[in-house]
Amino acid sequence: MRRGSLLRREAIDGYLFISPWIVGFLVFTLGPMLFSLYASLCDWDMLHTPRFIGLANYATMFGHDFRFAKSLSVTLLYSAMALPLGVVASLGIAILLNQKVKGLTLFRAIYYIPAILPGVAVALMWKWIFNPESGAINLLLAKIGIQGPGWFTSPEWAVPALVIMSVWGAGAGMIIYLAGLQSVPTQLYEAAELDGAGAWGKFRNVTLPMISPTVFFNIVMGIIGSFQVFTTAFVITGGAGSPAYSTLFYVLYLYQKAFKYFSMGYACAMAWVLFVIILSLTLVVFVTSKRWVYYESERRG
Repeated sequence: MRRGSLLRREAIDGYLFISPWIVGFLVFTLGPMLFSLYASLCDWDMLHTPRFIGLANYATMFGHDFRFAKSLSVTLLYSAMALPLGVVASLGIAILLNQKVKGLTLFRAIYYIPAILPGVAVALMWKWIFNPESGAINLLLAKIGIQGPGWFTSPEWAVPALVIMSVWGAGAGMIIYLAGLQSVPTQLYEAAELDGAGAWGKFRNVTLPMISPTVFFNIVMGIIGSFQVFTTAFVITGGAGSPAYSTLFYVLYLYQKAFKYFSMGYACAMAWVLFVIILSLTLVVFVTSKRWVYYESERRG
């Protein structure tokens, strides 16, 4: 009986210690999520009482709203281009900064600083760089006899310009890859060299398998981040998604429906569709990870 009393007391103390998190989760996360789910089934303009309309928002979204389809296609195109480029760029920079050279700390800081700069300031800077008339990129292209594109003023080049911008923040993924690279045992490289492996052989047979959990993590975070692009598109286009809706990203359109057109119920429905899309893609990565992610603890077992 005394043991049972102690266990109950420990359980009560444990719940008391984590009660701030539990209350915060219920009030600020689970509660709003459940209300958002209910609001997605309502016609609600935030000024009047929500009116239950069932699945009408979802029916309109998939059957009659061409801007929903456009925003989803723009986001998918951006993700398909930016995610692989971001993974390769971050990993390449991490490999370079994993070498033993002078001034390594300074180089790491230089490559990481862009990842922590304010998003609005970065968007304004790139808006000037990609200016078709006076931007730095087109001026450099003109010096070698190439007429630069319209970038953000061109429907064909707007998304590629944003993809190029995304590489600016490769320092965030670089830090994670760098931590993974530094955890690779050096004796594995020594064994590979004894077997006659060159630089590419060591990278393919030692580095990639050993940092595959890090690659897996960055891919999952990249999927989530690429589907939530908002700041750059909002600042550069003034929230319009121009030209010709070529930068109308999903979250930007969700913002328009919620705070420009006051269709909060419709925006909540869009949010849940986005949740399902991201969850589905993440589950695909998790399921397929068994084929290419190497965990040293599992191999030892």
